[in-house]
Amino acid sequence: MKVIEAAEFREQCLSLLDQLDPDGLVITKRGTPVARLMPYGAPEHDQIGSLRDKIEVKGNVLSSGLSWDADARS
Repeated sequence: MKVIEAAEFREQCLSLLDQLDPDGLVITKRGTPVARLMPYGAPEHDQIGSLRDKIEVKGNVLSSGLSWDADARS
C-alpha cells in the first residue's frame, strides 16, 4: 500500500485518484497516518484473506492465556 504525505497528496490529488490501486492509499501528516483512501465499490469479499502472507500470528489466538478448571467450584 502506498503512503503519501498530506501536502503531496493535495498537490497530486487528481493524478493519484486516476492511479489508485485496489490496496488504496494511506495519507499521513508528519509521518502519522490520518486517512486511508480506498477505491469506491471495491467488494468487501476482496478484503477477506487480503492480509495473508503479510502478518504473522504469534501464539494461540483462540486462547486467553489463562488456565482454568471448568469443574472446580469456588
